[in-house]
Amino acid sequence: MQRITTYLSAGTSAALPVGTVVLAHDERHLRRKLLHLTDGDMVMLDLKEPVVFGDGDRLVLDNGDQVEIRAAKEPLYEIVPRDALHLAELAWHLGNRHMSAQIEADRILILRDRVIREMIELLGARVVEIVEAFQPMRGAYHTHGDNNGHVHGGRE
Repeated sequence: MQRITTYLSAGTSAALPVGTVVLAHDERHLRRKLLHLTDGDMVMLDLKEPVVFGDGDRLVLDNGDQVEIRAAKEPLYEIVPRDALHLAELAWHLGNRHMSAQIEADRILILRDRVIREMIELLGARVVEIVEAFQPMRGAYHTHGDNNGHVHGGRE
């Protein structure tokens, strides 16, 4: 079984991956785990420190080959604000409730939660049920280590 001890951030390698692993957002915080690839193969991830992986990050096998991490499609709410100020207000309310959120220029994505949906709609936003890859922002206290064991806060 191939072993993985290093990784690369998305977009930093032009090499074609030899495999793919699809993981939901809460499965992408990893240190040591047996990963099942989409083709049925398995690889052992064995990192020095825990890492929060994003869609497109690469795991480097002992032989130099790479496995790409893909974000799984998940049932989400797409929150559509009236304008930029409304988006900021909605993001504040979600953050105040410690909701994982993917914040974009014209929308916010969150996991489906009926109570939160009602609150967001009462605040004047349109809420649409969608299914797509979820890449919530990392909190200020979540870290992403690099290949040299250094730690970086926030998104990279």
